[in-house]
Amino acid sequence: MSDEMKLSFSRVTDIIETSKSNALKKVNEEMIKMYWAVGELLSNESKAASFGDSYIDSMSEYIQNQFPGIKGFNRRGLYRMKQFYEIYKDDEFVTTVLTQISWSNHLAILSKSKTIEERHFYITLCVKESYSARELQRQIDSGYYERYMLSKEKLLPEPISNKLQILSHCCSVGNCEPFILFVTQPVIPPVLESSNLETSI
Repeated sequence: MSDEMKLSFSRVTDIIETSKSNALKKVNEEMIKMYWAVGELLSNESKAASFGDSYIDSMSEYIQNQFPGIKGFNRRGLYRMKQFYEIYKDDEFVTTVLTQISWSNHLAILSKSKTIEERHFYITLCVKESYSARELQRQIDSGYYERYMLSKEKLLPEPISNKLQILSHCCSVGNCEPFILFVTQPVIPPVLESSNLETSI
């Protein structure tokens, strides 16, 4: 194969990869917007005394009946969307970057961060470094925020491997194709346990 042909093939690969990346970003953007809108509705409607305490349970059942087999809209998932909206609705900084990171990363930040400043820190880090859910979890577990704030010489985040960078482009699910299927079958990533989320439920 000639060098000229190799170059031509490489250009096609670049076009495909760029388009795939753009498509994934768009799907993630729409998914986050949907969770935000659902959370807003649940937050506002659940305040109505006439709906009672079973409102979200009934909503989950209704959604399951309307969209058989849909994932992520059980009672727990709906409470997460409600919490997501309520925590960030008055946070101007966060609302401008909400759609730039994955739902997996949002869940990790919500469940692990103790303060607004810490949430802002990890959200900014995710946007800047394109972290996968696994890499973000590793940085949080290592106490990177606390170490950063205590350090006189501001630490750089631990380097991420090429493999993890590739995974991040798939919006933290480890495989691009299933995520694209969200267009017809929304999927919320696996549960990230946290006392905050459990308490809210």
